[in-house]
Amino acid sequence: MKDVLSRLGISSINASWFTGNQEGKCDEKQTQRPIHSPIDGKQIAAVQMASVEDYQQVVAKSSEASAFWRTVPAPKRGEIVRQIGQALRLHKEDLAHLVTLEMGKLYQEALGEVQEMIDICDFAVGLSRQLHGLTMYSERPNHRMYEQWHPLGVVGIISAFNFPVAVWSWNAMIATVCGNACLWKPSEKTPLTAIACQRIVQKVIQENNLPEGLFTLVIGDRSIGKVLAGDARINLVSATGSTNMGREVAQIVGQRLGKCLLELGGNNAIIITPSADLDLAVRAVVFGAVGTAGQRCTSTRRLIVHKEIYQEVRQRLVKVYGQLTIGSPFDEGTHVGPVIDKQSVENFYTMLKSALSDGAELIAGGEEAVVEGLEGGNFIKPTIVEATNSFVSNTINRECFAPMLYLLPYEGEVEQAIAIQNDVPQGLSSAIFTKDLLESERFLSAMGSDCGIANVNIGTSGAEIGGAFGGEKDTGGGRESGSDAWKSYMRRQTNTINYSAELPLAQGIKFDV
Repeated sequence: MKDVLSRLGISSINASWFTGNQEGKCDEKQTQRPIHSPIDGKQIAAVQMASVEDYQQVVAKSSEASAFWRTVPAPKRGEIVRQIGQALRLHKEDLAHLVTLEMGKLYQEALGEVQEMIDICDFAVGLSRQLHGLTMYSERPNHRMYEQWHPLGVVGIISAFNFPVAVWSWNAMIATVCGNACLWKPSEKTPLTAIACQRIVQKVIQENNLPEGLFTLVIGDRSIGKVLAGDARINLVSATGSTNMGREVAQIVGQRLGKCLLELGGNNAIIITPSADLDLAVRAVVFGAVGTAGQRCTSTRRLIVHKEIYQEVRQRLVKVYGQLTIGSPFDEGTHVGPVIDKQSVENFYTMLKSALSDGAELIAGGEEAVVEGLEGGNFIKPTIVEATNSFVSNTINRECFAPMLYLLPYEGEVEQAIAIQNDVPQGLSSAIFTKDLLESERFLSAMGSDCGIANVNIGTSGAEIGGAFGGEKDTGGGRESGSDAWKSYMRRQTNTINYSAELPLAQGIKFDV
């Protein structure tokens, strides 16, 4: 562990907040937060939490850097992001190791998360030459009308613990090629990975003689997040987390008529129809439900199965769940690692108790797991709760950030399954397994899934960076990563140029003086 932290520029038990490339000095008056690994409960390091005064220093540097950065041509901004991607490649294994150590996800998944950072850098480099506007015909003679896009200024990024580095990069690399400075407030549960990324990025910034405020980092609690959300110098607040957190951020940002991009909770469902390939479907369900210990925003929470195949799917799942290996996420044979902390374990028990009191039936898991040698870890046995279509409660409408899956039957046409799927407040990811072309098209139609992501014959997890990521309803409506999500980080300007000697007005209005 010490070798990994050292290679990433972090001193064990002495990590601090950063403004630009300056490490914050320890102050006994400020709060220091111990960081424990969810794998065994042991302390990895302690980080000094930033004060409001520290935040003010950080945002001032970001504002200064943004004034310069917007004048740099976009392809040259892309070159800096290309160098960042290359630096991340050199540290891929160490970063993945730290993600696993601090957050608890399987090492293979952590490698995939760091690869997402590398991939989004590649995507952003190409994007830096494609920040295009449109040209429209003017109704007035000898006029040209077009639109162009300009940087916003400073983008504030509030990230969650479950993807401690990837989601930051989705925002930061796109925002950077768009001409913005980025201020990052990571989850206080996973600050070490943020510090490591900041070290890597700042080295690139220094080597190119760029302002240190181009990428800044502030480690703080919710109070710092509120200050950031209410700061008019933050031109866009991109926040990833729970729906409750998103509502709070939206209210604060809305009061100052600011812009926010929200990627919030999910309550994702997979529908399995009678024609489905069950081997394929069950594999997707298991990964979606237990991958990252159920802590992905795209994790599969609900499984909606036609009654014709319900018992077979139920039996297959119970059998597979009984074979899952729970243990250290560094071990290749492990299927399920820990959840982030003891509070997550308690939340799991609370939701399970609520579901059972409403008449649901526990058919797999339902208890904490103790792993030999890792007794201090936060391990939960993957759980399946069986419900009926009449099962109505606040429990199933809430997102459970743990490996708990609700199993629900449906009968009749696929529209009934789609109605069950859509009957929750969230609208992030969805999937259907079917070989029936008509069913798949109905699922993808305007009357089908109401989610931002709708998949056919693949699960709810594992979105690629090329597509816009995000969802509707309580998921927040924001879009990050690919497609035209870059427009969120820029402001649109419509321009009209008159190259005649006349002054005709639009809509044929006459105004003679």
